[in-house]
Amino acid sequence: MESSISNEIKVLYQHLIEAWNNRNASAMADLFAEDGEIIGFDGSQEMGSREIYSHLKPIFENHPTAPFVCKVKGVHLLSDNAAMVRAIAGMIPPGQSDLNPNVNAHQTLVAINSDGKWRIQLFQNTPAQFHGRPELVEQMTEELRELL
Repeated sequence: MESSISNEIKVLYQHLIEAWNNRNASAMADLFAEDGEIIGFDGSQEMGSREIYSHLKPIFENHPTAPFVCKVKGVHLLSDNAAMVRAIAGMIPPGQSDLNPNVNAHQTLVAINSDGKWRIQLFQNTPAQFHGRPELVEQMTEELRELL
């Protein structure tokens, strides 16, 4: 049986993905701790919820970002007030109906509970290119396609 904390952390992760998919910089940044951090697919690093908002707002306003399709692979409680989500993600390019395997990613979210509210301390989106192992790219893509 899944613990209520694990469920809360999954919901936090789902809200993050929904905010991205809805291109809502404010909703996304609001999920982070004041000193939270995001490390993007390209290696960009933003520190603090205000900086995260300032980084995301022009991206969502000026670029047709692709929505994520994600699958949580695990939630790990690190302590009573810290937890980690590990997920895999793919993206469907705007105007298309299938995943682009070139942008598959591993996603890691570390959450902290401060004053009874879970916030994101770290979200990292790492490319999953599996250099020299195309069968692993295809395996991940197929696993994500099952969610479409």
